[in-house]
Amino acid sequence: MSPTTDNSTDFWETFYAGLDEPTGLRPNPVLTDVMGTTAPHPSTALDLGCGHGGDAVWMASQGWEVTAVDVSATALSRVTAAAERAGVGDRVHTRRHDLGEDFPDGRYGLVSACYFHTPIDIPRQQILRRAAEAVACGGLLLIVEHASVAPWSWNKDDDVRFPTPDETLASLRLAEDWTVERCDAPQREATGPQGQRAIVTDNIVAVRRTR
Repeated sequence: MSPTTDNSTDFWETFYAGLDEPTGLRPNPVLTDVMGTTAPHPSTALDLGCGHGGDAVWMASQGWEVTAVDVSATALSRVTAAAERAGVGDRVHTRRHDLGEDFPDGRYGLVSACYFHTPIDIPRQQILRRAAEAVACGGLLLIVEHASVAPWSWNKDDDVRFPTPDETLASLRLAEDWTVERCDAPQREATGPQGQRAIVTDNIVAVRRTR
């Protein structure tokens, strides 16, 4: 997908407006796996680039109080509707932010940036560092990135270079008050939007603030 604009709001609003509203939402399987082992006690969560809200709704169903952030108003309206359908509307709070320009206030027990990729030029490393600043003491920052190109990806450039998990971790410039829970690049079988299946690689970086 080649962007026809360099404005994040315009690009993602056009993108989501061109998609049908989903009737069923699946959470990211990496998120559910990691949270099952590293974030077992629900508190507050910040979901960056929430899209249609599959992760946010799932986290709310597990007892989390979720702030779901996206630049697209259309996406956020669908998150609200999905949360209401799932009976967790009181635990999902949508906020519209262009994260390259501003960032939600507060500290959270979990800050999730899952597949926070865009063809628009944004200060991604700066945003992820700000995400780390938003983690409360004892909380977790979870970054899940594409590390391979799926057949259904909007970016089908086989020559694209993805950062390694260690490179992403180093780019956060974390102080000593963090511990690394995971920093690896496992493979998994993924399912595409039309039911396609393929083996993909994800970067997983999960770090906990200790003080």
